[in-house]
Amino acid sequence: MNISPQKRVLIIDDDEGLTEPLQMALEAAGYQVLTAHDGNEGVMKIERDAPDLVLLDLVMPRRSGFAVLDSIINQKHRAPRIIMVTGNTEAKYRELALERGVDRFIPKPYQIDDLVEAVNELLKSESTE
Repeated sequence: MNISPQKRVLIIDDDEGLTEPLQMALEAAGYQVLTAHDGNEGVMKIERDAPDLVLLDLVMPRRSGFAVLDSIINQKHRAPRIIMVTGNTEAKYRELALERGVDRFIPKPYQIDDLVEAVNELLKSESTE
């Protein structure tokens, strides 16, 4: 029986066709899921809602994934775990993301089950640290 509070996951991605099925899968796995459809909305929700993990797209309107990542790194509160999910699969983007503290870099297209498993692994390891 899981007595710990429900973990909060924020999906920041402008593609609602990807966001909705992922949200349903994460909710089915027991997470509270929040969504943001551009970088500015994502930063606001990170500051307001303090998610445990952020699924972050790289290319978005109003603020890129790297600009959102910089905001997360510079915030005063405990930083969430971060999985960058992007169609930009060039090695330079992966290296830059990992250098800046992203926990995982997952290319699109992805299998939803694989992404949910990555969320499970990161949040499980966080609760045992």
